[in-house]
Amino acid sequence: MSLRIRSIVLTVSLLPLGAAVAQRANPAADLPQTRAERTQYRETSRYDDVRAFLDVLARRDPRRVHLTQLGYTSETRAIPLAVVGAVADATPEAVRRSGRTVVYIQANIHAGEVEGKEAVLVLLREIVQRRHESWLDSLVLLVVPVYNADGTEHVSLTARPFQNGPVGGTGQRANGQNLDLNRDHTKLESPEARAQAELWRRYDPHVAIDLHTTDGSVHAYLLTYAEPLHPATDPALQRFVRETWLPWVAGAVKAQDGFDLFCYGNTPEEPVDRGGGGAERGWYTFDHRPRFSENYWGLRNRLGILLETYSYASFEDRVRAMHATLVQTLAFAWAHAGELRAMTAAADARSVVGDSLAVRARLRRGDSIDILLGAVTETRHPYTGQRMLVREDERRVERMPDYTTFEGAEWARVPRAYFVPAGLGAALERLAVHGIQVRRLAAPLVVALERFRIDSTWTSPRVFQGHNERTLRGAWESATDTLPVGTVVVDLTQPLARLAVILLDPRSDDGFLDWNLLDDALAGARYYPVTRTSSPL
Repeated sequence: MSLRIRSIVLTVSLLPLGAAVAQRANPAADLPQTRAERTQYRETSRYDDVRAFLDVLARRDPRRVHLTQLGYTSETRAIPLAVVGAVADATPEAVRRSGRTVVYIQANIHAGEVEGKEAVLVLLREIVQRRHESWLDSLVLLVVPVYNADGTEHVSLTARPFQNGPVGGTGQRANGQNLDLNRDHTKLESPEARAQAELWRRYDPHVAIDLHTTDGSVHAYLLTYAEPLHPATDPALQRFVRETWLPWVAGAVKAQDGFDLFCYGNTPEEPVDRGGGGAERGWYTFDHRPRFSENYWGLRNRLGILLETYSYASFEDRVRAMHATLVQTLAFAWAHAGELRAMTAAADARSVVGDSLAVRARLRRGDSIDILLGAVTETRHPYTGQRMLVREDERRVERMPDYTTFEGAEWARVPRAYFVPAGLGAALERLAVHGIQVRRLAAPLVVALERFRIDSTWTSPRVFQGHNERTLRGAWESATDTLPVGTVVVDLTQPLARLAVILLDPRSDDGFLDWNLLDDALAGARYYPVTRTSSPL
């Protein structure tokens, strides 16, 4: 792909510390510090700290910082959403009218992984200080600093074992329902995930960035990153993020800040078999399924990015690394704003009807690559005595196989449409929340279709997120049937066709069947209740 790269100049200017006259003349003077800054990184910002910080920024710069809310948590906390840019207000209509590239930034989905929250607050303060002025001629930012607001308030000194601070405690991983929000993007059981899905329907950002902390193997990277990993993602979007955008960011951060960044991975202590990848030592990524944020965003034809700082670096260094990476990620988005909009529009316009999409996947063994491994020392938490691991400034190179991409393990031919019985209320309601377009038959329809014969079905004995995930085996058979009035037609000549296939195909490893939404209809059934057709409608 030929790219025109605009020259990027990042100007950093510090506010003067004296001069009362200059402060009165400057509306950005005396802006607040984060709780992390105020406590020399012993503590992290709580929910009320975030709300107060955002309120000050909005009062100081009301023309560019507009506060609203994403939605509510199960414990009824409003999730703050800052809409930042040259827009009239925080409404989706104002954002769309701007014609700019819209970037969604989400922090604190796991409330023990706190540096993303601190880094985005610093970034917003810098925007009010006019430190990144040029960005707003091309970008509008939708910023959610504290997505898991309930988990943020369930503070513990032991929430993140081995993590190097903050010693004053962090929130918990789960939300108020005890759900992992980064496993809820397809099943939509939390109010947070449903609120985010509403944001996608209303604002429809072009880019989405999720901020995390990794606590896996010992390596030398201050931050690791990933693109959408599901092999059913539009390949042009996937390649652009993996091969162009993120490597550019890594180079820019290394040149300006000296931090080493690389593709997300871990080196398990013992060789493991990851879904057919082979049992050997290597650099392994996590998971392809759209229950994870950036994989879900990729199946919506959007440019998803995962950023994970390194748990054993100091809290301050983690905030610095996340902030530096966000700055360069947004600088690239500004320089390529028009291209990003064009790429997502082209992905929306591409029909996948008749294509084969992966509905199950396995890790792909790539070439051998050089990995920077590091070292840690052990210390003790000053208030609990539990073990903490502290990053040492050590680097050694080990060459190992690259397991950071996935390939299809099972494929589905994309039909022209799925037919969903009107009685499958839970599945139909989820389709609507995801924003997938449907229509209902107003009269009976005789149609040549395919139905999936069930040869066997079983559920996992392990409860995961309150579910025993289901799998079935069988085969598609041709038939002619009369569909009754009210049958829901999911036409796959729509932008969200990739996501619809993963949600509705009977062999999908992260669809409605997997999450037990169809269990009642499967009881004693010979055929899967959702049928499909390849005939014109």
